[in-house]
Amino acid sequence: MPSLLRYLRAPMSFALVMLLIPTLVLAAPPRADIARALQEEGLVGAVWATVDDDGAASVDAAGFANARTARPMRADDRVQVGSIAKTVLATGLMHLATEGRIDLDAPVSSVLPAVAFNNPWEATDPVLVRHLLDHTAGLDDLRLWQMFSRRATPDTPLSTAFEDDKRPLRVRSKPGSRFSYSNAGYALLGRVIEAVTDQPYERWLDDQLLRPLGMHDSTFGFVSQTGPNADARLAVGHFEDGATQDAVPMFLRPSGQFTTTAADMARFAQFLMSDGALGGKSFIDPAMMRSRGQAAGTEASHAGLEVGYALGLALRDRHGTVGLCHGGDTVGFRAMLCVFPDQRRAFFVAFNADVESADYARLRGMIMDALDVRTRPMPVVASSLDPGEWEGFYILAPNRFATFEWVDTLFGFIHVSRDGDGLRVRTLQAQPMVLKPLGGQLFRQPDRVLASHVLLTADHGSKVIANDHQSYQQVSAVWLGALWTSLIAGMLGLLYVLVLGGVRLLRRQPWRSDPLRVPLIGVAALVLPVPLFLRQSFLQLGDPTTASIVLAVVTAALPLAMLFGLGVHAQAPRPRALDAAALLAVLQWVFVLAVWGLMPMRMWV
Repeated sequence: MPSLLRYLRAPMSFALVMLLIPTLVLAAPPRADIARALQEEGLVGAVWATVDDDGAASVDAAGFANARTARPMRADDRVQVGSIAKTVLATGLMHLATEGRIDLDAPVSSVLPAVAFNNPWEATDPVLVRHLLDHTAGLDDLRLWQMFSRRATPDTPLSTAFEDDKRPLRVRSKPGSRFSYSNAGYALLGRVIEAVTDQPYERWLDDQLLRPLGMHDSTFGFVSQTGPNADARLAVGHFEDGATQDAVPMFLRPSGQFTTTAADMARFAQFLMSDGALGGKSFIDPAMMRSRGQAAGTEASHAGLEVGYALGLALRDRHGTVGLCHGGDTVGFRAMLCVFPDQRRAFFVAFNADVESADYARLRGMIMDALDVRTRPMPVVASSLDPGEWEGFYILAPNRFATFEWVDTLFGFIHVSRDGDGLRVRTLQAQPMVLKPLGGQLFRQPDRVLASHVLLTADHGSKVIANDHQSYQQVSAVWLGALWTSLIAGMLGLLYVLVLGGVRLLRRQPWRSDPLRVPLIGVAALVLPVPLFLRQSFLQLGDPTTASIVLAVVTAALPLAMLFGLGVHAQAPRPRALDAAALLAVLQWVFVLAVWGLMPMRMWV
């Protein structure tokens, strides 16, 4: 949709917006420093915008829009921003609420009666539209097929993102009580907009939100680097070693499909720091504007934790700065938007490379340093709580991806111990962190300005440690130890079958008398899907491809192979106890994985 066409369709609206929004000034933040940092971090290009306290905006770019052609990144190049789409979509819903067309505190079922929830708290706490906006509905984030699939098209009905799973949407924590990020929740919000406006959500948001805001180079519609939806101004997305990937449609597109420019995001940031009026009329209720990022109703907020998420923005405490932010990543892109209402400043930055080893925080910090928005840390004070009472093991409750709950439980737990008047938090993946008391139930980690954690007791009596994006609930060390014992026993069983079974195979021991022969085949078969997955795109992880079907078959056959081996063992003239123990160890682990929904491994469900 060319911007000139939009100007011609609504000249009066555009002129009005230009009067209300300060003119963009193409000033230059430290481009040379950022270009050097991009190269050092193995990134390709970046485009960014800053807004000063006088309302003036600057946009600039560095690096390349396309590493293959060495085309330089330009300040007016279009980029894709992933989950920052949620902030813009939430703004559209707030506009509908301001017009009285929707009640944010209405049950989702009243707007989308076809959507069924498995909500144990339904009688007293139904899922509200506001819960979807604030990621407090207790929903799963997503399933692999909803995000990583080639089956989606640019105009696939949003309902299709849920129709493949006929089960009601499971609510895993009391609605409104805990933050748990959910792309599926924002996909439902796209359906809410369509139900209220009787239009595709992309068309309504483009016409009724982006156009009034003057964001004429932005769209919720699908845009790619090639094909019928190609735009030559769209930068190319990259991964490690300069590998490129064109944008592809996705089922949950309201949660992450948005194409924009740095200049448009500067305009959006300017609006976020306003009172919500356009042309002298209330476009969004001022009270709603003030509520963005101010979490309310959760256990953590009731206990005094300020940082949190509300109405599409997070009150974010990073790099010694507190602001209202939202990050995003999509195929080959990473981006961040932050506004600092107290200082009347803001920034947006998008990188056209998604590289796991890169330090994106370093580049964001450079931009924030230029804005000079540092905040003074809260002082450490004595706590009235006894830190020793909070020692123990904690697991995510709920975890982000329901499918991988077993993985998060075993590898994402934290161990809390007393450290003077503070708490030492250990994980398997990171260095220990000491939380210092700020008074009452609040604690702060070393690199934060505000309280980062709060200690609280849930309604059912369990101890909970919550931060701005996760809640950890205390569990028995015996229970967690049992899960780890199951894992270790299963792995040792697999190793025994591979080693001893392989030795006996080399010795040509008759398979009819060897209880490990068929189990060995079953374990070895687990390797079969690996080369198949390596030959397919990661964007097909959720599709029923040859690789995923083979994976489902071999994981389903694994327990059958173990049972067959036990049957041979029972009839062996000289049974070996270790053979039976190994086979039983694998079986018990497979059973545990089946209980947690991981066996057989069907990646398309």
